[in-house]
Amino acid sequence: MSSEKTVKPSEGNGEMLAVVLIRGLIDLRYDMLTTLKMLRLHKKHSCVIVPKNAVNLGMINKVKDFVAWGEIDGPTLKMLIEKRAEKSPRDPKKTKPFFRLSPPRKGFGRRGLKGSFKQGGALGYRGDKINDLITRML
Repeated sequence: MSSEKTVKPSEGNGEMLAVVLIRGLIDLRYDMLTTLKMLRLHKKHSCVIVPKNAVNLGMINKVKDFVAWGEIDGPTLKMLIEKRAEKSPRDPKKTKPFFRLSPPRKGFGRRGLKGSFKQGGALGYRGDKINDLITRML
């Protein structure tokens, strides 16, 4: 779908990635759907934090036309946990491994949902600008 450059798995250095599901799951191919389920992205506008390693980057590259991702910083992660962390019903000390977010204030971008971030849209690799998106979605 998009012609943007994919992230190479060798670029991982122990950072954390925030992955936000932007597009819906209707009429999605089975392999894409199972990859999103493995990433724990079950609903539109949900977010997960995953370590930056070869396995996760491979899954993200497979579903790059449906998600936005980038490196999350400490203050944004702290704010995300404080505002949107949900307690597990079985163990109140633990939190669930995903965050439910609202649609972003002022929209996704000037080109909308279907374009890549480099072309002015919402999808694909955002780098550290994912922090701005998550802040607007809290």
